[in-house]
This record gives sequence, C-alpha cells and structure tokens, in this order.
Amino acid sequence: MPKKALPDTVTQKLEQLPAQPGCYIHKGEKGEVLYVGKAINLRNRVRSYFQPSAKHGLRISRLVQKVRDLEWIVVDSEIEALVLECNLIKEHRPPYNVRLRDDKSYPYITITNEKFPRVLFTRRPKKDGGKYYGPYTSAFSVRDTLQILHKVFPLIPCGKSWSGREEQRPCLYFHLGQCLAPCAGLAKAKEYAEVVDKVDRFLKGKEDGLVEEIRSEMAEAAENLEFERAAKLRDRLQALDHILQKQKVLSDSEADQDVIAVVKDERGAAIQMLYIRNGKLIGQRQFILDGSADSAPGEAVQEFVKQYYAEAPEVPREILLPVEIEERNIVQSWLRQKRGAAVNVEVPQGGEKLRLVDMAANNAQLALDAMTQELAAKESWAAEAMAQLQEELELPNLPMRVEGYDISNIQGTAPVGSMVVTESGEPAKAEYRRFKIKFSPETPNDFAMMNEVILRRLRRYLDGDEKFAKLPDLFMIDGGKGQLGAALKARDQLGLTVPMVGLAKKQEILFVPIAEYPEGRADLPPSYSFREVVLPLNSPGLILLRRLRDEAHRFALTFHRKIRDKRMNGSSLDEIPGIGPRRRRILLRTFGSVESIRRATVDQIAAVPTMTRTLAEKVREYLVET
Repeated sequence: MPKKALPDTVTQKLEQLPAQPGCYIHKGEKGEVLYVGKAINLRNRVRSYFQPSAKHGLRISRLVQKVRDLEWIVVDSEIEALVLECNLIKEHRPPYNVRLRDDKSYPYITITNEKFPRVLFTRRPKKDGGKYYGPYTSAFSVRDTLQILHKVFPLIPCGKSWSGREEQRPCLYFHLGQCLAPCAGLAKAKEYAEVVDKVDRFLKGKEDGLVEEIRSEMAEAAENLEFERAAKLRDRLQALDHILQKQKVLSDSEADQDVIAVVKDERGAAIQMLYIRNGKLIGQRQFILDGSADSAPGEAVQEFVKQYYAEAPEVPREILLPVEIEERNIVQSWLRQKRGAAVNVEVPQGGEKLRLVDMAANNAQLALDAMTQELAAKESWAAEAMAQLQEELELPNLPMRVEGYDISNIQGTAPVGSMVVTESGEPAKAEYRRFKIKFSPETPNDFAMMNEVILRRLRRYLDGDEKFAKLPDLFMIDGGKGQLGAALKARDQLGLTVPMVGLAKKQEILFVPIAEYPEGRADLPPSYSFREVVLPLNSPGLILLRRLRDEAHRFALTFHRKIRDKRMNGSSLDEIPGIGPRRRRILLRTFGSVESIRRATVDQIAAVPTMTRTLAEKVREYLVET
C-alpha cells in the first residue's frame, strides 16, 4: 500500500510505535476494532502491514485498506502478549481475525469446590476451583453416567450444597446407603473426601485400580459372611462395567491427549478435537472458524489453539496438531504455565499418533460438509420466508431486518418492553434492546406502553444513537389492532414511514395497516383500517414472525421478572449506603422481610451480625422515611 495513501493519523502512529513486545489494534473509520495482533517488536510488525512491497492475502489487503487508526498495548513478554491478544479477540470479536465459533454447548461433569463436593452436570465450565471432565458428545450418556455414579458412590444425590453441620434430618437416600448425609451432620469430611477421590480417579480414566479395590472389598465381605454388603459391591461393579463398555480404547499408552485436526476449503475451516484420557476416547467436539477462508491451515490451527485453551478447563499432557504452527514454542510455554506441568505440543509424522490425527481429520471433513448443508438449508428457508412476507404484506423491500416488540407487566407493575431482531432470518442477539417503561397508569394500559417503547426507539434513531442506528425493513408488533395502532401513532408522530405489522396470538392473524387520509389530505395524520392476512401455520413467513414474537415475549418476560424479583427481595435495602449484598442477606434472613426490618428498633438492627449502630440508624432512618 503506498505510503502517501495512509491517513495522517496512521502515519503519525507508525512513527510513535515502540520496539517492544505487545498487542496492536487496527481500527476503522468509526473507531471500530478491525483486527487484533501481537508482536515481539511492535514497531517492526505493525509497520510491515503498510510497506509498499508487502504482499498480503485478500483478507489482510482488505484490512489494510480500511485501517484509519492504530492503538497498542506494551507488555513485558511474548507470553503476556499472547494472553492479552486472546482476551482482546474475545472482547471485541474483530471481523478480520480468525475467530473461534462453536454453536453448540457440550456437556461436562463437574466436582464442585466445596467442603462436601457435589458431582453435577453442566454445560458451562467456570473458573471456580471445581474440577471439570469432558466435554462429552451426548448429554444422555452423561446423565446416565451420573445416575450410575450416584448408585455406586454415596455422593450427595439431591444436588444441594451442605456445610456438614446438622441442618435437617437425613432423607431416604441415607437409609438406602446412597448418601452419607452431610445435611444431617453425619458425614465425616475425610470419609467423604475418599469417596470423591474415587469418583475423580474414575472420571480421569484410572478406573482399573478402582475396580480392583471394589472387587477386593466384595471378596472380603463374602469371606466375612457379609452377604448383603457383598451384593451391594457386586451391583457397583456391574454398574461400572456398564459405563466402561461404552468407552473406546484408542491407545495402549494410557496417555492424556487432545488430538486436533483441520479441514479447510473456500467455505472456511472446521476443527475437530478428540479428547483421549488414559488411552480412552471420552469425547469429541467440532468447531467452525470464522474469517478463515483465505488463511493458511497453520494460521487457522494456531488461532484455534490460542483461543480454545485460553478458556479450556483442562490442559492435557500432550496436544497433537495436524500441521506446524509458527508460534509452537511460545504456545507450548504458555500452556505449561496454565497447566503447571509439562505440556508437549507435537506434529506427529507417523505411527499411532498420526493415525489419531487422521481419524480426527475424517470427522472434521464430515463436520464441514454438515455445516455447509445446514447453512445452505437455513439460507434457502430464510430467503423463502422473507420473499413470502414481502409479497403477502406488500412491503417495498425484502425484510432483511425485522424487529419484534412486546410488553410485559403484571397488573401494570414493573412494566418493561423488549426489542428483538432477526437479520436474514437469523437472531441478531447483539441488537436486542430492553426498555424499562416510565408510563405508570393506575390501571394497565398495554397500548400506551407500546406507544412509549416505539417512540423511544425511533427517537433514539433520530438522535443518532449508535445502539439504534439501524432502521428495520419491518416492525412486528406482538398483539392485535390496538397495540399496532399505538405503534403506528408513535411512528407517525415522528414522521417516519417504516412498515409495521401486528401478529395476534390466538388465531395467528397478521394485521396490515392501510392508511386513510381525510379527504385525500396526505399532510394530515392518517387513520387506519386493517387488512387481515392469514398464512398457513407451516409457512416460512409466518414461522419467522412467530419465532420473533415468542423471542420478544421471552426477552420481555425475563427482564420483567428480574425487576419484579429485585423489588420483592429488598431493593430498598440496596439503596442504603453501606448495605451491600452480604448485609442485605443477613438482615432479610434475620427479620424475614423489609417490612419486619422497618418495624424493628435501632438496637434490634444493630444486634444483627456485621451491623453497627451507625449503620442501624441509617437503615432505620431510610426505611421509616420510605
């Protein structure tokens, strides 16, 4: 790119770049983040993008043409730069980076970090000190495994957290020998920890020693004529066998490995991971990389490894890659730091390890083919749905962007509105918006509330608010003629002409407004009659609008419940300086309700743990006034 074509801002920043390690950020005309990268030497790396002799691929060439500003963050080492790069990509989702996309949430088993840990099903690993096992491919098999584990080991089966203090009487699970009853103070921490250790060993694939222990205990019980105990141990062995038969042995080495393969073509890149623990295949997972169509396989794999392991709950001893990556040494050092032990990142050239990579590649190809078919089917369905709506509703443009609106309240209390969006038939969740309605009538008035929501949304557009910068091709109002009329009134008040349609719930009838001007005077506010459109229930156009309507309802209801629950659970206390979540919980637990706190004396409030007399006086003064 010729230097003279560079914006002045970029030219100035290029002169200021430090020769230190760090991350750089390319920004566009509106200040949006276009690309995030890292470098050992920021000055050399960033300037290389803009050299006249630079030869870039199509993606980077387009990026360079759009860059209007630069930013950078200096760090102390290349590993710190790598971590920062991963965090910035996750935060900004830059369009010119190769980005990890995983549309599925996979099941895990977790052992919680508590005095008496629970063994639970989850789809969202967290950095909470717990242990996570997986991901597994089948939620059914995970739940089946958990059910068997609870039969084999006396774990907490109710899913509740217990401190080990006597809080209630033991339940039936204790009498069946399936729980040690920490809820009743009957469980010893050491004994329970031994049980959890056995579960941990089993989930890590080290079940051989565990099976031998149970078999030995069973023989000992039979020898001592404890036939009932021996029978229970026999049932445990049979249950464990049921799980073990489902696990496929892939290696005799008993290694812990993540096997990564990539399949790439003009459609993009698909990554397949195999999770091998103790030589057994415990799960697999597929990923799609956005923005990878013209990137090299090595770049795609490298970006995947960095972004995936930045959030992964576990780093195994060995990671097998299909191709060499430029930053293998630095990535390996970073993974060693995360694991706290040795990690080997390897590109196998033959033998058993290469066979595993090839097997993963076959699965990656199937995943990419399936993704392509799925996308093609979605695009075809969306095109048909939008074309049908344009024809039936007589819209001037194809409804590429449709916004849906709903109101949620209970007898007028905690009223909220929701705005949800589809673009090309797919939910655009980043565009969703919520409105806390200010209108508060003595009796519920959904029409007035809808009018307020549409007015506020369109005014934000006219004011140039970036969050409302796009106008839709169609407004979908949840409700009949009344709600639609209120929305039309708001639109006309602001002099806009965006098409609107109402969708009535009971009979799934679409109401299309027809403007009628008095005596042909188009300069006066119109009145409206409504044309009813009835589409088949299985028609793509109606299905698109029904999905949008249901999503608007869900989004509004969720927000309404959040506000309502906050009001019911002591929001008055939240507004008192010095009363945080912990003190609020203790006060409500002590007195039972805000009303009881209001009736209490200063001395009674001050006697509550963590409270002082000064705080008690503040609480008393605030609640009596309110």
